[in-house]
Amino acid sequence: MKGKKVIVGVSGGIAAYKAAELVRLFVRADVHTRVAMTSNATRFVGPLTFEALSGNRVIWDMFHQEGTALDHITWGQETDLIIIAPATANLIAKLAHGIGDDFLSTMVLAATARILVCPSMNSQMFMNPSVQDNLRLLRERAMTVMEPGEGSLACHTEGPGRLPEPEEIIEVARALMTHQDLSGLKILVTAGPTVEPMDPVRYITNRSTGKMGYALVRAGCQRGASVVLVSGPTSLKPPSGVAFCGVKTAAEMRKAVLENCSECDMIIMAAAVSDYRPRQSAQQKIKKGGDSLSLEMVKTPDILAELGSARKESPCILIGFAAETEDLLSNAKEKLSAKGLDMIVANDVSRNDAGFETDTNKVKMIYKDGQVEDSPLMSKDEVAHLILDRVKALLEGGAS
Repeated sequence: MKGKKVIVGVSGGIAAYKAAELVRLFVRADVHTRVAMTSNATRFVGPLTFEALSGNRVIWDMFHQEGTALDHITWGQETDLIIIAPATANLIAKLAHGIGDDFLSTMVLAATARILVCPSMNSQMFMNPSVQDNLRLLRERAMTVMEPGEGSLACHTEGPGRLPEPEEIIEVARALMTHQDLSGLKILVTAGPTVEPMDPVRYITNRSTGKMGYALVRAGCQRGASVVLVSGPTSLKPPSGVAFCGVKTAAEMRKAVLENCSECDMIIMAAAVSDYRPRQSAQQKIKKGGDSLSLEMVKTPDILAELGSARKESPCILIGFAAETEDLLSNAKEKLSAKGLDMIVANDVSRNDAGFETDTNKVKMIYKDGQVEDSPLMSKDEVAHLILDRVKALLEGGAS
């Protein structure tokens, strides 16, 4: 989103306070952010708050602020996306019926930018047939309407009507401002670690946090793909709109992958799958005893090799990952050849700024013809888009 232009429109609801965090997140992502408010919104959050966060002038009155003569025309035509958050029932009705009686509603009428509407109100108000009809009209007019969250509301009731969390709005905004070059494609991504139990209390696992795999999922969704995520245990929240399969063990991951890989155009195996598991998992907690404890370990299923050997039956682009601490290139090339991959993404997990438990990564992309491409150190989101660029080229026959 770096370099994009966004307008956050804030209307008069209690959830207006969440718009401040939304603006902060956009600014942190190097998005040029401006804020337009209704006069009622200023009763909940002052314009000065948004001016401080955005670094730009905030408009809430079309007639009594200096320098606003044509801004209601130019703002919506010089931006990439307008986000109404929160969108009250009153403002939704104005947008649906072409009423422009303040700066925000008039700006939307004159806008050429894409528009994202994020409703927030009492649950009975949200479910009112008039409000639902108005939202249907907005969708028919090519506006994107996010479904509100459910739960406890400020009016002490339970139900739909919560403003989506700022992070969720950001993800939808990213997709709306990203070229949909993967639309119509189906991608399966594995992510995170697997865990192999020793007993009901202990297990064997690895340091994977799932950040790289989840970045690939976000990038695929933003670019219009249908994405299936098979994930081991992580603290990360799956992006909205993703078909999510949560698993624990390597055997469970194998089962989920095989059940979901049909008709996939791309399979990207970013998970750190345990290579071995205890032969037996004790039914009760293993008590402390002697000075040592021996465990007999057996191999787990090699999911990537199984997919590679089945390529003739279900052709698709197959990508693996290699996490290495030494001989990065030679080990990755051996894995690429042995498992029948189109490309392998190798990274040195002994680095402090790449691999596990970091927000950045530096990878080598190795193709089956021997070509090697190095990436610079980038955020994992940037690396994810780079990988998808290369996989798309493979799918289109633009690379070996």
